Amino acid sequence: MSAHRTIGVLGAGEVGQAVADKAIRHGHEVLIGNSRGPETLEALVDRLGPKARAVTAEEAAKPELVFLSVPFFAVPELTRLTTWSGKIVVDTTNQFAAASPYRGRYDVGDLTGSEWVAGHLPGARVVKALNTLYAPFIAADPRHAEGRLVAFYAGDDADAKAAVGRLAGRIRIRRPGPWQSA
Repeated sequence: MSAHRTIGVLGAGEVGQAVADKAIRHGHEVLIGNSRGPETLEALVDRLGPKARAVTAEEAAKPELVFLSVPFFAVPELTRLTTWSGKIVVDTTNQFAAASPYRGRYDVGDLTGSEWVAGHLPGARVVKALNTLYAPFIAADPRHAEGRLVAFYAGDDADAKAAVGRLAGRIRIRRPGPWQSA
């Protein structure tokens, strides 16, 4: 992944903002979109700087790599945004049934949350990541007095996982240790 790769971010909540900020500070251009439209993101992109662009959700879904940072229950609405086939989608969602966390779990039957997400994004190469971290931990330097932050990620596509691992290392969400292959 080149230093100037364009990354899509769907969702402008705390996690989406933290990912966008990290990516921009490390040379990436970010297309950030939400369900309310680009005009609602003007203050955010002003704060993020010239490498950020407020766009429609459809435009934010166009890059080869897209961070999915929307509420879990909103995922079915994303199916129509683009042709997902071949795209790497970093799934940061959790199975909360309401917009406010900890108000129940969204029932997806026998599927894992990411299997359910992947079912709504046909052909996407889904990598689950960053769903175990609060946004301030994503935004912070991964090296601190208490140790080093490690972000876990998982998926069925080895190449997609490797790409996400390299990107996370480059934008300093986590620093690979000697035992990690990313």
